[in-house]
Amino acid sequence: MSDNKTLKVKLVRSPIGTKQSHRATVRGLGLRKLNSESVLEDTPAVRGMIDKIAYLVKVL
Repeated sequence: MSDNKTLKVKLVRSPIGTKQSHRATVRGLGLRKLNSESVLEDTPAVRGMIDKIAYLVKVL
């Protein structure tokens, strides 16, 4: 990781009842249960995933 740029993401809303692709995105970010947190590299791909499911997660 260049310059240790990371993002900490927390799942704050349940993905139950959301689109299949959104649930897959939640899993792709390494989030499982409600209030689970994941530390991810700050890349355009990860930013795009977070933007897609912004209504389910909080960036800490």
